[in-house]
Amino acid sequence: MEKLLHTPEGVRDIYNVECGKKLALENRLKKTLHLFGYHDIQTPTFEYFDVFRKEIGTIPSKDLYKFFDKEGNTLVLRPDITPSIARVAATLFGEEDLPIRLCYTGNTFINHSNNQGRLREVTQMGAELIGDDSVEADAEMLAMVIESMQAIGLKEFQLSVGHLGFFQSLIEDAALDEEARERVVELINNRNYFGVEEYLSLSEESFGRVWYGSEKVGDTGSYADPEKGLGGGMFWQWQPIRNPKPNKFGDGKMACINFPTVVAALILALYGVEKFVTFDLSMTGNYGYYTGIIFRGYTFGTGDAVVKGGRYDHLLEKFGKTSASIGFAIVIDELMNALIRQKIRIVYTRKNAIILYDESRARDAIRLAKDFRAKAKNTELIKKSPEKGLEDYIRFGKEYYAGSLVYIKKSGEITMVNLVTGEQKEVNNNK
Repeated sequence: MEKLLHTPEGVRDIYNVECGKKLALENRLKKTLHLFGYHDIQTPTFEYFDVFRKEIGTIPSKDLYKFFDKEGNTLVLRPDITPSIARVAATLFGEEDLPIRLCYTGNTFINHSNNQGRLREVTQMGAELIGDDSVEADAEMLAMVIESMQAIGLKEFQLSVGHLGFFQSLIEDAALDEEARERVVELINNRNYFGVEEYLSLSEESFGRVWYGSEKVGDTGSYADPEKGLGGGMFWQWQPIRNPKPNKFGDGKMACINFPTVVAALILALYGVEKFVTFDLSMTGNYGYYTGIIFRGYTFGTGDAVVKGGRYDHLLEKFGKTSASIGFAIVIDELMNALIRQKIRIVYTRKNAIILYDESRARDAIRLAKDFRAKAKNTELIKKSPEKGLEDYIRFGKEYYAGSLVYIKKSGEITMVNLVTGEQKEVNNNK
């Protein structure tokens, strides 16, 4: 007996109702992206290695799936779709100076060094806004994420927003070498703040501006405006930060961060989604190409973010085009897990009709199937086996999400079964 093959570690088969629900979820999310004016794009599953090289700022080379073409060029399965979009924008839209809105769905591949139950192939859906460096673009992207989550029925959702410039300014002032910088970033990404304090050599005390999410509005130092109904739960406070190299107090470093971020927050209030947003300026970003605002979306029922995104104003320069850009990716697989665990129903309306027929009634069955399909009704034809009874096919239909079954007997009589309610009806079709 031949050995049965199974899937490699980190990938899985998705089929039947689960696959249908996943596609239904993707369609629902994409409707929201289209409502915001985004246009569909597809990019190749594999690209030249240079698209994802270290200088681009994507994942480490050791985590890429690499192979060679006949000419000896190194190719990789895409770990991330944003660099591919950047390549397309630079080559196909190189002369366009107006904003370009693109959206996509595709699978990405990361060869995790330590799998720990993580999938190595996941489906991502995302949107990219090319050629707009405004705070309105930032707010649009955040609002679109939130409205996408609302469209699928997700109520418990939080979008955590940070700014890469904040963290980078602290790192620069700390004068850390590359090894120390990487370690600090790793610790902060893991929310191990005690580890950060332990790792860094503590010296002079300086100050940095730290933002927190809060339900309070109208407090001293609040960016909220109660008179205009603008909450958002944002306030700041001065807090001591230990740093080997003292900052110059009041040097205005944060001005370029605070004002645009606050304006974006106020615009979010116009969209009516500000209650879903909190600020976390300890956020460092997943990719090296991020340059400004970064964000992650979280919900219950999953151990990782379901949305990741940010601004990448210099990424397109790597491909020959100068253009500010911002985008995000929804991790469909993580989102599916969250919806299932939160018992949020994914509307999957595809319910086939099954036409079951005895061998002598093939002509009648095909004729009826053509009539059903002409009426846009999904129809599955099955010739009845003499060894199986009607109940076997009813069980099969229920298991595979069919809505009805029509059995054309050898005699010409028809049995109609509602697979949802179980009701059966006999029809005499002898003529």
